[in-house]
Amino acid sequence: MSLPGDRLLLKEHGAGTRIWIAAGVTDMRRGFQGLAAQVQTALEQQPYSGHIFIFRGRRGDMVKLLWFDGDGLCKPSTEDPQYCV
Repeated sequence: MSLPGDRLLLKEHGAGTRIWIAAGVTDMRRGFQGLAAQVQTALEQQPYSGHIFIFRGRRGDMVKLLWFDGDGLCKPSTEDPQYCV
């Protein structure tokens, strides 16, 4: 699957960026704070580290990515690929 902003995503992150995939199913109703909390508890990582965190929905037809871009958290999804605060 390719998100519309995937080329931009790859250009912004350096070679030291890790991509973390959360195992299992994630409640896709979660927003920034809920996904950031899951990063801290389930993955034992810091959501503001600059790494990319990927979450999968129950049906497998939706994913959300979460990362810190230096100004705030970004959460593109298959529904809204450009959403950052």
